[in-house]
Amino acid sequence: MTTVATTPALRVITACPLDCPDTCSLEVTVTDGKITRIDAAPISAQTNPLTAGWICKKVKHHAQRVYSAERIMTPLVRVGAKGSGEFRATTWDEAINIIANRIRAAIDEGGPDSILPYLYNSSAGKLETNFLTPHLFERLGCPEIEHTICAATMTAAWKQVFGTMLSADPLDVVHSRLVVVWGANPGITGTHFLQLLNAARQTGTQLVVIDPRRTTAAARADLHLAVRPGTDVVLAYALARWLAHNNGVDTEFVQQYASGVDEFLAAANEWKIERASDVCGVPGDDIVRLGELIATTRPAMLRVGWGMERNRNGGSAHIAAHAVWVLAGNFGARGSGVLGSTSSALQAQTRVPWPANIERPSRRKMNMNHVGRVLRGEAGAWHVPAKFLIVQGSNPAVTAVDQRGMLDGLNRDEIFTVVHDQVMTDTAMYADVVLPATTHFEVDDLVGSYGSFTAQRNVAAISPVGESKSNNEFAACLARALGLPAAEFDASPQRMTQIIDQGMSPSTVLRGPDSSVQFRDTWPSHADNRARLFTAQSELPLPTFVERTSPHFPLVLLSPASSNTVNSMFGDTDPPAAILKLHPVDADSRGIKTGDMVCMYNDQSSINISVTIDGTMRPGVCAMPKGLWRRSIGNGLTANAFVGDGLSDLAGGACFNDALVEVKKVSS
Repeated sequence: MTTVATTPALRVITACPLDCPDTCSLEVTVTDGKITRIDAAPISAQTNPLTAGWICKKVKHHAQRVYSAERIMTPLVRVGAKGSGEFRATTWDEAINIIANRIRAAIDEGGPDSILPYLYNSSAGKLETNFLTPHLFERLGCPEIEHTICAATMTAAWKQVFGTMLSADPLDVVHSRLVVVWGANPGITGTHFLQLLNAARQTGTQLVVIDPRRTTAAARADLHLAVRPGTDVVLAYALARWLAHNNGVDTEFVQQYASGVDEFLAAANEWKIERASDVCGVPGDDIVRLGELIATTRPAMLRVGWGMERNRNGGSAHIAAHAVWVLAGNFGARGSGVLGSTSSALQAQTRVPWPANIERPSRRKMNMNHVGRVLRGEAGAWHVPAKFLIVQGSNPAVTAVDQRGMLDGLNRDEIFTVVHDQVMTDTAMYADVVLPATTHFEVDDLVGSYGSFTAQRNVAAISPVGESKSNNEFAACLARALGLPAAEFDASPQRMTQIIDQGMSPSTVLRGPDSSVQFRDTWPSHADNRARLFTAQSELPLPTFVERTSPHFPLVLLSPASSNTVNSMFGDTDPPAAILKLHPVDADSRGIKTGDMVCMYNDQSSINISVTIDGTMRPGVCAMPKGLWRRSIGNGLTANAFVGDGLSDLAGGACFNDALVEVKKVSS
């Protein structure tokens, strides 16, 4: 009997950099050079304490994507029509030479502003995101496409009120006596926070959830306010007014630590409970009850989410919600404060130092939400015709606003498109050159969290699959082909390791368990160390409310995250069900039952989709999951086909939740 020698399984401790607040610590089992298991790393002083020994199902099954049949294994050059998926295999050398020649031609014909670097590596580590690729296109003088599609509005609102003050620590929520989760769904995104909430609830902490849907957290809450999408600012103003009229303002705190209070309260004064109740669609008694809780419960923590920003009033909503917490003085003790993004705590230098002998170009900025306009060549969208598009770490064919417009732009033969990605995405189908990219299991990197105060090493568990190259390796290859200095664009493992070593603190945790209490350990960075509730020179001096209704399209379409995907990632391996959720009242009035096929439409698009009647929706709101690929729907459109490319009231953010639609049953 012949005995076959086997290699012992290797267990690699690494970190998850996907676009989720948690950045879990992982243990990856590798057998004969291939990933055979992914699980949470054993709890230790070197792991993220938030992980707590368990990870989400998406990451547990991430190897399905690593070894997917749709994994891009070699560079490809288009041979058929755009969108046909017809390519021929080629070498990296030929692909890079083709790309370099097209870049030179674009610069010669239209200047560097004709080149659009659509870089959105939100599910990559710090070096893969920030290092050589953005530096390359800055060196060329190409425009900066601003990441306005997500978090820009929330970030700008935080800076306006608090400057660079650190977020509260999510681990401190177990010390809170009141937690208000506003516009976040920790049952789906940042799921470890839900575990912390459960622990707090067991000690008597009260939970309030503000969300149009009865999410997992809302179902467990003491109070759920199912606001109409886009009306969060009204609710916040009404709470502020109630605090002012019922001795709920912490006068001593605001006198010492806040400015613009009088101006803010004057704007809030028009929002009486009755009026706010009518606009928000929630009972006035519930608004009063929340006001009483905020005024009387200590310590209290506010968890703001990204759902608040995804509409025309997004900046106003965030500023007003922050202001409510300032007025109540809910700061200064462990378990208090506002929990937002923790990412600013990591101070690692992950950008390429600018060469001393090179003048830095003055670059134009482009709103990411308007790239589709530029690709289509709309009059006034950009000052020169676009000629070259590079997409890295993104899938705008299904993630961008105005999906039809984006697809029209991607389909233009006049624009040479390069996509560097791991699998053949919907966007890659429109590319002229497709380049294979590594996953985070194939590179060393530095992982910083935006949901905990941690920094971790992303340790490569396997060798690159196929001919995949990292973002930094791709940039180094292209830079050399364009004649830029090799030393400046060095992507060697030695250089990456040096930067990772410098970025890591002595321990995984960046902040101690009692060192990030707001207005005690970390302060607003404004000159007077005060929170600003009114800023005359700001883009948005005071919160405002703009109504959005249509007699023809009475339903608000939400596109919430699901437990299946991270943005559109994993939409190829384990997509959410392509269904539309309707509240029973809306379904009954239209004669619709679960399982019926309906036509959802507005003045931008229409699709046929199956319906599920769902009592967790509020009346007047329907939902279709975020992250679907075009293959999931018959006509190749997703929820973003109903979303316009209008901008929010602060920082030019996307307005995904401003989509208004109507639904009618399709005759059998």
